Amino acid sequence: MNSDDLLTTTEAAALLRSSRQHIVDLCERGLLPFVRVGTHRRLARADVLALLRPELTRDQLKSLWLHRAVAGRLVADPDNVLANAVENLHRLQRVHPDGMAAMWLERWRQVLDAGVEAVLEVLTSRSRDAAELRQNSPFAGVLPESTRQAVLAAFAERWRRERMA
Repeated sequence: MNSDDLLTTTEAAALLRSSRQHIVDLCERGLLPFVRVGTHRRLARADVLALLRPELTRDQLKSLWLHRAVAGRLVADPDNVLANAVENLHRLQRVHPDGMAAMWLERWRQVLDAGVEAVLEVLTSRSRDAAELRQNSPFAGVLPESTRQAVLAAFAERWRRERMA
């Protein structure tokens, strides 16, 4: 990656029409990858542009729909939902102590430690990083099976209609 592909947090904020602090927050929550150049954060232009409207695969979109339902449960009952996620996370970390899964699980630990707002951001974001995090989700069992099935049926119907249009 050459230096023309790297943006400052101020440049990224201008592209996304947001504040510089919002960009810093996304970086600190692990939702926007960055590298350090001295004491400054630099962001790949492609990662910043992907936040505008990233293309997600069918599986990633299905996961997004399910996690949006989880977000609804989280808002309604944050203590129980977070406790369930932390318990699942600890179990998954014992099963996957190393490798890529362990890396994503550690990222989830950081997000969970950051609180409800950070978790909601990951659950509902279309960013590539959030989509990858959701593939290693600690939220299994949060949705009742009937809700899970209803979300999957609604997603399948929407997907079918959009493909026929």
